[in-house]
Amino acid sequence: MPGTRQPGVNASLSEVLDQMWIRFLPDIRDRISVLDSAATAAAANRITAEQREAAHSAAHKLAGVLGTFGLAEGTGLARKLEMYFSPGAAPDPEFGKRLAGAVAELRTMIENRRPGN
Repeated sequence: MPGTRQPGVNASLSEVLDQMWIRFLPDIRDRISVLDSAATAAAANRITAEQREAAHSAAHKLAGVLGTFGLAEGTGLARKLEMYFSPGAAPDPEFGKRLAGAVAELRTMIENRRPGN
């Protein structure tokens, strides 16, 4: 019947997403580390083009995956970080400190995600 919920299907989808989360969590954490290193370098006014490119790529990938796992706010934050680390951006040290705060917020969202969320 259209519009009727099937609890077994929803539970199965939730279980599959939880399994995928566990599988991809190491990659997600690695991407957060890349962002953290780049934000620290930006705060010290020593970010390299390679760090900026790696951070841009990491943020782009996070933006693409976090919504799948119910972290829509994380997707939005990752998109902002992607923009901040874009090749044309030139963050000053104060801007780097804000980036570090945004990365910390994203890390907290990821670490606080629980199965079924």
